[in-house]
Amino acid sequence: MNFTYCKRSLCAAWALSGALLAVPAQSAPRTPVDDAAIIEKLPFRATDSRARELAGLRASARKFPGDTAAAAALAQAYFDMAQARSDPRYIGYAEAVVSQFDHNMSIDLLVIRGVLYQYRHDFDQALVDFATALGQDPDRADAHAWRGAIYLVEAQYDNARKECAALLKLRRPVLHGGCNGLVQAYTGQLNSAYMTLQQALALAHYDDQRLWLLTRLGEVSAWLGQNARAERHYRDALALGLDDGYLLAAWADFLLDNKRPAEVLKLLGSWEASDPLLLRLTEAETLLQAPAAHAHVQTLDDRFAAAKLRGDTTHRAEEARFQLRLRKNPALAVQLAAANYQVQKEPRDLRVLLEAALAAGNADAAKPGRDWLQSSGFEDARIKALAAQTLRLPAASKSPAVRP
Repeated sequence: MNFTYCKRSLCAAWALSGALLAVPAQSAPRTPVDDAAIIEKLPFRATDSRARELAGLRASARKFPGDTAAAAALAQAYFDMAQARSDPRYIGYAEAVVSQFDHNMSIDLLVIRGVLYQYRHDFDQALVDFATALGQDPDRADAHAWRGAIYLVEAQYDNARKECAALLKLRRPVLHGGCNGLVQAYTGQLNSAYMTLQQALALAHYDDQRLWLLTRLGEVSAWLGQNARAERHYRDALALGLDDGYLLAAWADFLLDNKRPAEVLKLLGSWEASDPLLLRLTEAETLLQAPAAHAHVQTLDDRFAAAKLRGDTTHRAEEARFQLRLRKNPALAVQLAAANYQVQKEPRDLRVLLEAALAAGNADAAKPGRDWLQSSGFEDARIKALAAQTLRLPAASKSPAVRP
């Protein structure tokens, strides 16, 4: 595969690492028994270039069933579609393709399998695959980028900086700027982070690069309290006309924070298949007392219950927010948020942990988040205020034990 520029999947390493999508009940992987079987009718127009590309890649994989390059290209395309459409069914399709080569893994397949592992929050196994790929080819920029993204999620900033340095050595200025900018953002250097991301944006030549950088610039601006600038960046990203689940979630969160739920309804009305986006849509509907809110709450309840039955824990951050804001169950919300924070330590994860701890009156649950704020120096005023409020909770306060 040719990684001469920041493909959507590479950009996703920075844009989506901390917002891995919850998997709805119907999305378990399925391996067809017949190569001619129709897996899914894709939601594209006949003139859509993505539909033609996927059709061509599927045809190539069928024609050359032992060709690892054809399989890797198809699995990559499915993963890119999962990110673009915020639809995890495509992850199952990609996993089905890759699983056929578990005993014949090329470097490309190792990298895409690592990407799929990280999607499922199996970060340790993802890092093994990326390390194996880099052992065979130290110049794989995508493997370095994904390792950096995992280290950011895990708050291993020194390791993330090493991956940033590797990307600089490989002369990948856009990826390096994204990597370094996020490390700066998470470690108390928001203004420097903004400048670094702006410099990377000036070097970006492709729309998917620009979308990713504009989205992160919107987030950094919001953390700095620069709401007008944040909105401009988000709107510039939306104007590119590319589907992107992370962008939609970040923009929806911005609108909800600024008491603009009606705009969320318009934005996400056709995105009910995505759990993270349906959650935000339902929050907006609930605030507006829209008729669809009750049915959507039940849909989310059913999806989270189905995930629990499968032993799927990738949904905990979203479920914590669901229990806190829609089910009004802070005791369960704080349990879920605390379990999630053991795995993911990004600002969105911290915010739901602090909000749930406050609602549950559980000062102890918030301590890991407060410790991260102190050690990292993260500067978002909203999150720092939430952390300060948890310090005023009774120290011995405990929520009833609830199994997440």
